[in-house]
Amino acid sequence: MTGVSTWRIAIKAVLLFVVVNVMFALTDPLPTIGSLSAYNAVFPGRPRLPYSDFPDRAYNLSLHNLNAMFAAHEIAAGPKPAGEYRVLLIGDSSVWGFLLKPEDTLAAQLNATQRILPDGRRLRAYNLGYPIMSVTKDLLLLQHAMRYEPDLIVWLVTLESLPASRQLLHPIAQNNAGAVRALIADYRLSLDPSDPRLLNPSFLERTLIGQRRNLADVIRLQVYGALWAATGIDQDYPDYEPAAIDLEADDSFHDLKPPVLRAEDLALDVLRAGHQLAGDIPILIVNEPILISTGRNSDIRYNFFYPRWAYDQYRVIMAGQAQRQGWRYLDLWDLVPMSEFTNSAVHLTPGGSRLLADTIGAAILSAPPGRR
Repeated sequence: MTGVSTWRIAIKAVLLFVVVNVMFALTDPLPTIGSLSAYNAVFPGRPRLPYSDFPDRAYNLSLHNLNAMFAAHEIAAGPKPAGEYRVLLIGDSSVWGFLLKPEDTLAAQLNATQRILPDGRRLRAYNLGYPIMSVTKDLLLLQHAMRYEPDLIVWLVTLESLPASRQLLHPIAQNNAGAVRALIADYRLSLDPSDPRLLNPSFLERTLIGQRRNLADVIRLQVYGALWAATGIDQDYPDYEPAAIDLEADDSFHDLKPPVLRAEDLALDVLRAGHQLAGDIPILIVNEPILISTGRNSDIRYNFFYPRWAYDQYRVIMAGQAQRQGWRYLDLWDLVPMSEFTNSAVHLTPGGSRLLADTIGAAILSAPPGRR
């Protein structure tokens, strides 16, 4: 009798295990689970979206669950305060603040001066930048962020974030393929919805067993909340090699060769889609500062990323596109001196970040964008 009971229990356990996994695959509960967060309740909200390659040293980690990422951010703390002029900053790791402490990021520097708009509202910037350059990744994050009632979107871009052939290389885009395909369809983007880089998990990969790593990441983010709240550490700060100023005598830019950079080589339709998505919320597009080298072969390349011919033509294309489309556009490519970059041609020191914040803040106050 004992043996029969044991077998019955085992069979029921197996059936329950199968049912749970099938239901998990059919219902996809991870987005809902991601929305359940201890941040902004037990722990303060983070000032930047979760990201780290070294979770144990940064008390932070990278994940692909957009709901969990935003639920951990301070922007999800509650209703928008009265009298707040809410500015969302989107862009790459330079906006996120690679190698910068939270108080030195662009958002923090904008907030530190407590700017007041002519109508009496207080400017409050939120850091929604995320590492790795891709305007499609930015668009995906912007779509999610629109629920937080922005008054202005400041979108920092650079040539490296715009090549059309590289838009779907970002893990956030690849692991949110359904949302990316919806953006492609809704805004008629030139991206291929069948691109194999957009991941299509099988039924087994959608089960609880298949999603155990993603579920674990959501749980680990909550655990790291306690360590982050206690220490204020959200990033590892290793020693680094300064950005190169002695460059290779190479005039290539990815798979593009001189002498002509074409507008169709760039994902300008993604910027157009951002304006459509934002509706009557104004967008200020900023061509972010880059390191301009004075070292070896600097007559060929501005920096590690950019040959001069490609970057110069990119600036002409962007200025022309902004004028034709009626976009508000600020070209700050040469704003920051070479000494105010850290380990790459776009990552700024605290001083460089402050200079950028002062310039953007002044531009906002000089002509505060109203609803269109």
